[in-house]
Amino acid sequence: MNKRAVLGLMLAIILPLAGYYIVKSYGESATQMPRRYFFDSVVTSTNNGKQTIDTIWHQASNISLTNQLGKQVTFDDLKGKILVIDFFFTRCPSICPRMAKAMKRLQNSFINSNDSIVQFISLSIDPEHDSVTQLRNFANRYTSNHDSWWFVTGNKKQIYDFALNEIKASVADVNVDTAFIHTENFFLLDKNRVVRGWYNGLDTLAQARLVRDIPLLMLEKNKKKTFKEFLKELFGRS
Repeated sequence: MNKRAVLGLMLAIILPLAGYYIVKSYGESATQMPRRYFFDSVVTSTNNGKQTIDTIWHQASNISLTNQLGKQVTFDDLKGKILVIDFFFTRCPSICPRMAKAMKRLQNSFINSNDSIVQFISLSIDPEHDSVTQLRNFANRYTSNHDSWWFVTGNKKQIYDFALNEIKASVADVNVDTAFIHTENFFLLDKNRVVRGWYNGLDTLAQARLVRDIPLLMLEKNKKKTFKEFLKELFGRS
């Protein structure tokens, strides 16, 4: 095993554990939790009939897709899971293979727990070309766990609406062309599908922050979780 692989393995183990100790030792108020980014305005009515305008954190909507196994899937199928999302297309000759390798490292960081804790999703921005067969061939190059990492295609308008209006990809990356979305960011959504951060998928430091932030959101789900329970959830250990 070369030095880079050893370093990657150490980071995969140390960063989630460090996140646990930081939160448990100092509390959420003293820990920089992944922030929430976008809110919606809602109109509410009081008992006397008056209407007031309130704000709630924006929750990304559900979307129906087809994954690399030919299975119809939705985000509603993933209730209770943390989501890591990126955008790609199988014919991409530039950043997509590099981002897929980075996503593979992320998946490996949570290899024993991600079936129940984290879902990785790569959304095709070229659904006309990216058939189930194309997606499966691409996916096979990077993962053997097709359950916890979906490569998905679907209706192009729905995918682009999701990228631009639901997780605000063009806000995270000002270079996004609305006619052909191609961003190098990973998007982190909590269990309520609220955007909690975006991270440059080609930057190892940004990837390290993402590996740190995922267990923080895991712990946010249950702040009373014991260290033993956290280990079991994270690494599948008893």
